[in-house]
Amino acid sequence: MEATLFADGGSRGNPGHAASGAVLVAPDGAVLREIGRYLGVATNNVAEWTALLDGLAAAKELGVDHLAVRLDSELVVRQLSGEYRVKHENLRPLHRRAKALLAQFSRVDVQHVRREENKLADALVNKVLDER
Repeated sequence: MEATLFADGGSRGNPGHAASGAVLVAPDGAVLREIGRYLGVATNNVAEWTALLDGLAAAKELGVDHLAVRLDSELVVRQLSGEYRVKHENLRPLHRRAKALLAQFSRVDVQHVRREENKLADALVNKVLDER
């Protein structure tokens, strides 16, 4: 099964009230699952990584084996590729968990996209924060 994961995280203040949003979309454009979560007070980076982890877990649960991952966090994409090191100690366990989950898919394509191309996840983050 193929799907695209759009994931985003945000905080109002950094750190501040934070939320993560992940949306899994089928090749025909149908939304397979949305995961929006309020995280309490956290940094934007924690929110970004949490969104990715929630989306990866949901994709595995749905039986996705070919996954396209689209993130508007260039930092997370470059840290996943190994181009950038994960310097902050609190982010290292999230990075390790994401790498372990990504290894469970038979095919993965992780790419950075502009915020405009990540509207579904961005809107979900804002919805969660607005409802708080």
